[in-house]
Amino acid sequence: MDSLSQIVLGAAVGEAVLGRRIGNRAMVWGAVAGTLPDMDVLGKYFLSELDNLAFHRGISHSLLFCVLGALALGWMTHRLYQSPHHAKVAIGTKVLAAVVIGFVLNFLTQIFAPGTWWPIAVYIPLVGAWGGRHAQKRYFKGRWEAPNADLKGWVLLFFGGFLTHTLLDCFTTYGTQLFAPFSDQRVAWGTVAVADPLYTLPFLLCLLVAARCSREDPRRRVWNAVGLGWSCLYLALTVVNHQRVQRTFSEALEAQGSAHVDFMITPTIFNNLLWNAVVDTGDGFLLAQHSILDEVPISFHPVAQGHELLHNLDTDETLQVLRWFSAGYFNAVRRDDGSLQLNDLRFGTFSGRGEDADDYIFRFKLTDRGPDQAYGFERAQGGPPDDKAEDMMMDLFERACGLSFEDVKGAAN
Repeated sequence: MDSLSQIVLGAAVGEAVLGRRIGNRAMVWGAVAGTLPDMDVLGKYFLSELDNLAFHRGISHSLLFCVLGALALGWMTHRLYQSPHHAKVAIGTKVLAAVVIGFVLNFLTQIFAPGTWWPIAVYIPLVGAWGGRHAQKRYFKGRWEAPNADLKGWVLLFFGGFLTHTLLDCFTTYGTQLFAPFSDQRVAWGTVAVADPLYTLPFLLCLLVAARCSREDPRRRVWNAVGLGWSCLYLALTVVNHQRVQRTFSEALEAQGSAHVDFMITPTIFNNLLWNAVVDTGDGFLLAQHSILDEVPISFHPVAQGHELLHNLDTDETLQVLRWFSAGYFNAVRRDDGSLQLNDLRFGTFSGRGEDADDYIFRFKLTDRGPDQAYGFERAQGGPPDDKAEDMMMDLFERACGLSFEDVKGAAN
C-alpha cells in the first residue's frame, strides 16, 4: 500500500496501544513503525535493479521481522527514553516524522499534478514555524516530560505497526514475502489498489480529529476507533467486491466458451470499482476490464505471450526472477525502438486491451546480451509514461464510472 496509508494505519495502531498514556507521541511512533518496513526501498542504493525488485517486501515484511523487529526496536526506544538525552530523541523523532510526511506530500502531488511544486514549498516553512515554536515551548523552557510507557507497551506498539503494515500490503497485488526467509512465496490477495483515496482519506480525517483531543478525552479513543473501523470495513468491502467481480468474470468466460487454464483479477489504481482481468489460455492471454457499474457484457481481448522473442526462457537468471515475481502472468513485446519489454500482466493495462507497449501498467525493460548471457535488466516502470499520464488517468477514471449500452453504440458508430 502507499506510504500515506501505512503512516495513517501505523499512527492509529500506535494511538490504540499507547495513546492514553503518552498522547500524540503514540501516533508519531506508530507512524514510524508503519513506515519502517518500507525502508527496504533503500536497497536500490546497494543492490542491482533486479535484486532490489525481489528484495522489496521481503524480509522486512515477514512475520519473523514483526516479532524480532518489535522486540529490538521496542527495547531500543524504551532505553532511549530512559537516557538523559531523551529530549533530543523526541525532537529527532518529530523531525523524522516531518520529513516522512513531506516526502509523502510530494509523492501524492506528483501523482495528481506532475511537476507541481507549491504544496511542498508551503509545507516546509509551515512545519518549520510549528517545529520552532513547539521546541521552544516544550524543550527549551523545560516543559517536556518523558513518556509514561514501559517496555511491554513499546514492543506492542512496534509489533502492531509492523504486523498491520505487512497485512495491509498482502491485500494488494504486488505480493509480500510473509514467510521469509523460510519461503519466498509471495502472498497477494489482490483486493485493493496500491493507492486508494477512499480507504486513506476518511481514515486520515478521523486520525486528525483524534489528535486534536487531549489524551484524557474519551472522544479521542472514539475517533481513532472509527478510523480503524473504517479501515477494517473498507478492506472487507474490497474482499466482497473481489469475490463478486471474480464470479462475474468466471461466468463471462463460461458463457463465451473461452477455454482457459486460470485467471486472476486486480483493481485499478485509486479505486475499487474498475477491475482488470488476465486469463491464461495456455498458449496466450486474454485481457479484459469490468467496472461494477457496467451495464454491458465483458469483452475479452487476446494478447500474445511473445515468448518466441525470448531465448533460454527456462534457464535465464533474469527471466526466472521475473517469472517468479509475476507469478507466471507475463508477456514480451517489442517497442517501436526495437527494445525488448516484459510486462507483468497481473496489473493489467490502462485500456483493458493491451493496445501498445505503453498500455501495460507494470513493465520491465530488458537488454538482450545474446543467447549465451543473461538478459540485462534496465528498470521497472509502473504507471503511464509522463507525456501520456494525464490523458490515460482520465480515461481510466471515466472507464471506472461504467459503460452503458449507449456508450458502446456510440463507440461503434
